[in-house]
Formats: sequence, structure tokens, C-alpha cells
Amino acid sequence: MRAQRSHPDELIVGLVSVSDRASAGVYQDQGLPGLRDWLGRALKSPWQAHERLIPDERATIESTLIELVDAVGCDLVLTTGGTGPARRDVTPEATLAVATREMPGFGEQMRRISLEFVPTAILSRQVGVLRETADHAALIINLPGQPKAIQETLEGLKAADGTVKVAGIFAAVPYCIQLIGGPYVETNEIVCKAFRPKSALRA
Repeated sequence: MRAQRSHPDELIVGLVSVSDRASAGVYQDQGLPGLRDWLGRALKSPWQAHERLIPDERATIESTLIELVDAVGCDLVLTTGGTGPARRDVTPEATLAVATREMPGFGEQMRRISLEFVPTAILSRQVGVLRETADHAALIINLPGQPKAIQETLEGLKAADGTVKVAGIFAAVPYCIQLIGGPYVETNEIVCKAFRPKSALRA
């Protein structure tokens, strides 16, 4: 069912946690609460979330992404989990399969941030893509599986005085959504300051 905006600038977000064991109830999922918590702190604009907890099955991931963009009408879809080199990690392949265009800068910057903490960041295969239909477009981004890593990649790295050392990827998300025809998204600058060129700012 198509989501309805309560306000023209309401952001419709799809949140997808990809985990065999969490989706089977073996342990409690941490990805969806981590995403929900961060967006709750970072967004000033109204937003609604549509959440899915699914196993590491490529066909399921693909159909879930298509549903959230084409049927629900999400402007942004954030996935967590399934991006490593293990054989069951197929989130990037599923994401690329449903994409119309790739946005390689998102994956590059996520690995840049994670390398500040662990050398194994080079094993991460997260991607960012666009999925476009005749009348709608959405940004889809693969994120890490752990809440701490989710926060780091979205928010970036800050010095003790609060200045940004390495920009998080979410700084570019509101402008990207604006460019593809989505709502005007505003952020809480204490958490993550969105960047737009002056020509794209609202008066």
C-alpha cells in the first residue's frame, strides 16, 4: 500500500535489517532499532518508517527493496547487514540488481570512515544506488550491521570540540533526495549538518 505523507516535506523511509538469525528469532535484531534511534535524533523534518526484518536471501532482499520503493513509495531506503565477504552476504548484489544507477561515493565514504577504526573496513562491500520508476525515485544505501558502525558512517567523525573531521554520508542525503524529486529534508545540525549549495537552500 502506498504510504501517505502527513506533510509535503515528510520523508518516507524504508528500514531493512538483513540477518538470517535475527529474522529467525535466534537473537534480537539490533539494526532496525539502531537506524530508528539515529534518524530520530538526526531529522528535524517529519518522517515515517516502514521496517522489514528479512533473511540473507537475495530474492527476498530484491523483492523487499522493490516493494518499499515501488509500492510503498519510500524516498530513502537504508539497509543494514549482509555486506561482508561471507557467502551469505548478498545485500550489495541484491541492491545493484534493483538499481537504475549506482552512486559509488556512498560506499567509498563509508569505507573511508570505517578505516579510521578497523583495517577490515576494506572487506565491506556497501553500495549506494538509485531506483527510478516513471513517476518516482529513491535512494538506497547499504549500511553496516552494528549500531555503533551505523552511527559512525551516517554521522561521520568529530573532534573533541565538535568540528567534523570526516564527513558522514548522511550530510549528502537530503540534497540527493531533493535532486531526485523527493521532499526537502532538514537535519538536526548538532547530529549531522546537511549540505546543500546556496542555490538549493530554501529562503
